[in-house]
Amino acid sequence: MAADSAKIPRVIIVGGGFAGLNLAKKLKGAPVEILMFDRHNYHTFQPLLYQVATGAIEVETIAFPIRRIFQKQKNFNFLIAEVTRVNSEANTVDTTLGTYSYDYLVLATGAATNFFGNKQLEHFTMDMKTVPQALNLRTMILQNFENALTEPDPEKKKALLTFVIVGGGPTGVELAGSLAEMKIHILPKDYPKLDSNQMEIYLVESKPRLLGVMSEEASAKAKEYLEELGVRISNGVRLSSYDGETVEINDGRKFQAKNVLWGAGVLGDVPDGIAKEHIVGGNKIETDDINRIKGYQNIFAIGDVSATISTDYPNGHPGVAQVAIQQGKHLAKNLAALVKGGSTVPFHYFDKGSLATIGRNRAVADLGRIKTQGFIAWIIWSVVHLLSLIGFKNRMLVFMNWVDKYFSYNTSTRLIIRPFNEELMTEDTAAR
Repeated sequence: MAADSAKIPRVIIVGGGFAGLNLAKKLKGAPVEILMFDRHNYHTFQPLLYQVATGAIEVETIAFPIRRIFQKQKNFNFLIAEVTRVNSEANTVDTTLGTYSYDYLVLATGAATNFFGNKQLEHFTMDMKTVPQALNLRTMILQNFENALTEPDPEKKKALLTFVIVGGGPTGVELAGSLAEMKIHILPKDYPKLDSNQMEIYLVESKPRLLGVMSEEASAKAKEYLEELGVRISNGVRLSSYDGETVEINDGRKFQAKNVLWGAGVLGDVPDGIAKEHIVGGNKIETDDINRIKGYQNIFAIGDVSATISTDYPNGHPGVAQVAIQQGKHLAKNLAALVKGGSTVPFHYFDKGSLATIGRNRAVADLGRIKTQGFIAWIIWSVVHLLSLIGFKNRMLVFMNWVDKYFSYNTSTRLIIRPFNEELMTEDTAAR
């Protein structure tokens, strides 16, 4: 056994995302020993990954060392490891470092990309859930620009400059807007010998409208903004095939593209050992109203991996950062109560609204009954995301990058760190 018996209750938290991080913070001072496991030694601010992928900001500004966050929290410990199995009867977890015991276990493992069982699309498309994936995507985009510059074959050149984004949620919409701004402002400056009009951006969404989680007004305005930027939007269709060269849409269209970016869905990242009868749609773990996994007494799930089914949320809460943050903070209160023999309080989600940006001065915001678009929504989006970043230095660096980009229409983070090739694609697929 890799861990000694603790004199005080041990809470193992699996995952250093929004949910796990806020849970651990709020347990500061509680009579528990916290042990967090994560595959990486840093917390990733996922909402801005697309800006890393398009060279708008440095990767260091959205990744913050977990150990540094908890330097002053004496009841917190962290190890880089992957939890491979939960042994509920023994109250242990198997990890890549060994086996560790717990008194309370919290799964905050987040979600992985959902390719709906299509292995071809999983291999040949690029998703963007982690920092390495965002950097790989940036390399692919920039290297394809470089290759287009010297490609003599017109059809191959066109394919290198053709982008297909699958998924019309916030990630797809924001990525499409960012790529469109690259086409308008960056391509003419960095590659004056390329005809920027040859760069084509397609957004493919299977649902009838974009931003399905937001209001009709926000959806319509987002579509209008993207079309103003030259993005070709297709609703009610799906990407049926892509072999690294040819895109096939299920409406019969077929064309060449070298840049296919996947953002069409997620699946809960559930470790082995959780009973299958407690796994619901989207590979999420069903929990009760205090986020305890049904069928267990001391195992909890929060964030994107969890689903609390109710009348108001028949499919569980939306997979957004605010849900994860609120669940983490609330569970900390309930765990502290359980340790002391007190009573728990059901979790109630307070929806603070939804935001999405489509580029400079273009954004949509649903804030309860208040719905706004354009410059005001863009300012709200910018302020909310700046304040949500961890670390004053990170906030200042992102702010300065945004100010510089706003006035110069330019960025300085377009670096090709390593060549993009088939081997890199394989590594990226294996890391998912």
